[in-house]
Amino acid sequence: MLLFRTPYNRLAEVKFKQASIFLRHPQILFETQNTYHLHGIAYDPQIPIGDHQSQLGHNAHQLFDEMSESNVVTYNHLLFEYSRSNKNVEALNLFFEMHRLGLVNNGSSLSCALKVSGVSNNRIVGKQLHCHCIKSGLGVDVSVGTSLVDMHMKFDNVKDGKRVFDEMEVKNVVTWTSLLSGYVQHGSVEQALEVFTRMGKEGIRPNPFTYAAVFGALSDYDMIVKGSQVHAEVIKSGFEYFNPVANSLINMYAKSGMVREARDIFAIMESKDVVSWNGMIAGLVTNGLDKEALELFQQMRCEGIQLTRLIFATVIKACASIKESSFTRQLQCRVIKSGYDFDLNIRTALMVAYSKCGDMDGSFKMFKTMQQSQNVISWTAMISGYLQNGGKEKAAHIFLDMNRMGIRPNDFTYSAILTAHSCVSPYQIHALVVKTRYMSSPNVGTSLLDAYIKTGNVVEAAKVFENISQKDIVAWSAMLAGYAQVGDTEGAINVFRQLSEEGNYPNEYTFSSVINSCAAPEAAVEQGKQLHAFSIKYAYNNYLCVSSALVTMYSKKGNIDSASKLFKRQGKRDLVSWNSMISGYAQHGYAHKALEVFDEMQRENIGMDGITFVGVISACTHAGLSEEGQKYFDEMVKEHHVYPSMEHYACMVDLYSRAGMLEKAMNFITQMPFPAGATVWRSLLGACHVRRNAEVGKVAAENLISIEPKDSSAYVLLSNIYAATGDWKERAKVRKLMDHRKVKKEAGYSWIEVKNRTYSFLAGDRSHSLSDSIYSKLEELSTRLKDAGYCPDTTYVLHDVEDEHKEAILSQHSERLAIAFGLIATPPGTPIQIVKNLRVCGDCHAVIKIISKIEDRDITVRDSNRFHHFRGGLCSCGDFW
Repeated sequence: MLLFRTPYNRLAEVKFKQASIFLRHPQILFETQNTYHLHGIAYDPQIPIGDHQSQLGHNAHQLFDEMSESNVVTYNHLLFEYSRSNKNVEALNLFFEMHRLGLVNNGSSLSCALKVSGVSNNRIVGKQLHCHCIKSGLGVDVSVGTSLVDMHMKFDNVKDGKRVFDEMEVKNVVTWTSLLSGYVQHGSVEQALEVFTRMGKEGIRPNPFTYAAVFGALSDYDMIVKGSQVHAEVIKSGFEYFNPVANSLINMYAKSGMVREARDIFAIMESKDVVSWNGMIAGLVTNGLDKEALELFQQMRCEGIQLTRLIFATVIKACASIKESSFTRQLQCRVIKSGYDFDLNIRTALMVAYSKCGDMDGSFKMFKTMQQSQNVISWTAMISGYLQNGGKEKAAHIFLDMNRMGIRPNDFTYSAILTAHSCVSPYQIHALVVKTRYMSSPNVGTSLLDAYIKTGNVVEAAKVFENISQKDIVAWSAMLAGYAQVGDTEGAINVFRQLSEEGNYPNEYTFSSVINSCAAPEAAVEQGKQLHAFSIKYAYNNYLCVSSALVTMYSKKGNIDSASKLFKRQGKRDLVSWNSMISGYAQHGYAHKALEVFDEMQRENIGMDGITFVGVISACTHAGLSEEGQKYFDEMVKEHHVYPSMEHYACMVDLYSRAGMLEKAMNFITQMPFPAGATVWRSLLGACHVRRNAEVGKVAAENLISIEPKDSSAYVLLSNIYAATGDWKERAKVRKLMDHRKVKKEAGYSWIEVKNRTYSFLAGDRSHSLSDSIYSKLEELSTRLKDAGYCPDTTYVLHDVEDEHKEAILSQHSERLAIAFGLIATPPGTPIQIVKNLRVCGDCHAVIKIISKIEDRDITVRDSNRFHHFRGGLCSCGDFW
């Protein structure tokens, strides 16, 4: 130590003016033979001269100018001083002068120069220095070899760094740590851990910086179990109180969500540095403990710890998360006082904080102050801010301005602006995405297909999905949700199968989407059950979104008992669960059970929405509870402040109409605050058909036809009303109008699923391979039905034919064919479930009740209005539908 310090103490007395020649001529070339058989490479003169913020480096430079005699030690002192002060250009130029003067005769100078090259990322000089190491023979020096390893690793040149390491005969703990840190920096965690393991096998005791590097690797790759083991080793080594180690431990535990462990380490640190405080506060913010982070920040200020750019950015982020606008303004003042107000990251953080606090004016003002330094990040943050605060149009204008300014959007920009699909065209954004080559980005692709799905264009969404090169689980789930939205069960099942075949693992949202697709009327019942089994296998069945989807699926597929069991087993319920159960009971005819669920919902103070009351009023409708339905409608408006939509008015009209109060229904329509839609008039027309009220029916039909002139149901229902009342002349006029407008009547189909295969039937259908057996079963049933007291109600045959022919027509309705097939194709006692696209007629309803009794079968019929559960000669609708 004395030999090292003595010349330094005499620096002020020694004045070597000739040494200042180097400082006035800094661009010195340095050539040497390259051991890789390349030509000599000159020192890059384009390196910008470093800053002069370090007063220490400046003083050393001034003393060096006044020296009158030079030697290796004095040069090395200044070289090390430049290196410590981050004066990288000056340090390299000084080294080149030393080389010219022949003063580079030991490894310390060369080691320092190698370090500077690595820090400044000067690869050209680094290669020259490596060549010089080999030529001079100084490469065998352990400090030089270590610096070479470190330099190559900083250049991301892992291969050369490892080769230098392997060629070193003597290695110390710093050498091993340099290699390990390089692997960590390069993301090669497995190799880093192998190096750490080898150190132990070869008897190299890690130092604190070794452990710090290992913890850094383990935190970035979520290997907390291994991290805990290494932590135990650190405690045994006595290094847990060293700041680099403790800081890395805090970072590792915080990133792994183990905040308590991170806090414990922070609490026992004897001398916390600024990195310790920053790491602990950042860890709290990462884990959503924003208030605790702000409290720790206040404590940091009270203890006089220097506030850095990083800590300001972190604390501002915490303010944004909890929408703390007043403290954000205080932080902005403190940032200005600290001289960091021109820092781009801090300005962007402030802009984001103001937007998350709902202060878009403050956010935009901050954005305007960044005119000279606006980049794609700040533009994207501004767009996202407006979108988060409901300003889709302003976000679209910002996006246009961004493009006019020549700022190229990135994947986050496109992902954000695509959520403003009502103000921007997905097709135009799609064209820009293709032009800027972001089509293969998973984020952009997922946002684009989601935008197409929300506009109902699933075909285009599927094309986008196929073009995503690396589909993540979000993309898969979004595509499944799109198919579920349009009721394309087959498309959803195919995507789910493709997901599994490509080795991807579904998550809870994937299961939720594909199960929702199985709730479509055309979906096979068994598909939903199989997916339920898959969700159990993957342990996702108890996730809220999955269990809610299962409740919805089972209730829509006719299995209300399974839906009820799942609903009762839910530990936590969301609004979807409650609404599904209420609507399910309503659709299945269990009105009182639906109202019981609603009462339970009120007792638990669950927030309600419009869908809740659609289910409640529908339950009252199907049970004929007109007064209760009116009460719930008034309660919705006055107590829950839910503004009635067209669907609510349609439910109320349906409620009055089914109860026979057609005049009240008409009055209700005239008092609506907006023109009645097709669903309202269709509900009234359907009731007029049941009540055979031609006068009101004609008004309803005319209004419905004016809204939807191509809807066949309006013409058919009106003609049926005329037929039921015997007005064949008016019926003929309606049919002629249909022909003139080329409106085709929707054929009545019935479906039944047997052994995982779906069979469909038309009225009078004889296309089935078992047609003879089906009609034979119908003849058998006809005899048994008459013996049970059945008398055909021919008023449901709306044709001007003989009664005998009418009875034959009734006996061949599609639902009867489907049931007859179910009876002969399934074992005795097996429940039968059919689906019909139109409303089941009254005569068939009476027949199915008797069949359920004489065949001892549970029969479920899902028509266009609701579910009918037939058992023992009774129906769940109570003959009111």
